Amino acid sequence: MLGIGEKHELATVFLIDDDLISREVIATVLTLHGHLVHTAETGDSALELLGAGVVEPGVVLMDAQLPGIKGTELIRKLREGCDAEIILISGSQPADELVKEADGFLLKPFGPEDLARVIGEHKPKHPQIVEDADPVINPETLAQFRQLMTEATIREIYAAVVSDLHKRQGVLEKAITEGNSEEVRRLGHAIKGGCGMAGAMQAARIGATLESKSDQLDNCATAVDQLYMATQRLERMLEKEFPA
Repeated sequence: MLGIGEKHELATVFLIDDDLISREVIATVLTLHGHLVHTAETGDSALELLGAGVVEPGVVLMDAQLPGIKGTELIRKLREGCDAEIILISGSQPADELVKEADGFLLKPFGPEDLARVIGEHKPKHPQIVEDADPVINPETLAQFRQLMTEATIREIYAAVVSDLHKRQGVLEKAITEGNSEEVRRLGHAIKGGCGMAGAMQAARIGATLESKSDQLDNCATAVDQLYMATQRLERMLEKEFPA
């Protein structure tokens, strides 16, 4: 980890690159311009660091050609583990499919100004719009559940909520693509009610947004991105609070 002179208003960068020279040069340049930089040589080691909570990046710079886990699979797993913007880096043009999965692309060599430009031009596919201050689970609801049920039963409830949200996300995306605002409204209403009963506050709030703005499909697409992030947070809470 490099952190000399980091400016806290700048994004923490997680650099994943198996080439030693590229890794050291990029990390040093970004550090000297104020970024806090963490590095990993492979996708597998990067995921280990994320899983251990060692790294909480705002931006992931990911080499397009890595040994082991890489490409779209690595991007998917990175999104499961963090809310960062994922930017591909490479000395040549990556495949179109891979570029579409990421939030941006930088051609090596590049400088901090190029990174700032790409971050400004590209929005993450699953942006962190859900307010951090909004609890994943209503603590009062959870306390009530614990008075009435066993931990195993509570875990089953939230596991069912997570499973249901994953299913509804796909249906929502299909409804938005087809312009079916009535189906979006119905799904939003169901999410609001079910998650509200379970105390899943972030997801319930997003469900209410989908219900009330079902005629604004662009806003609904953004809300589905928010729902994706809320579901990921709920899953992480489940693993931490109620380990299997």
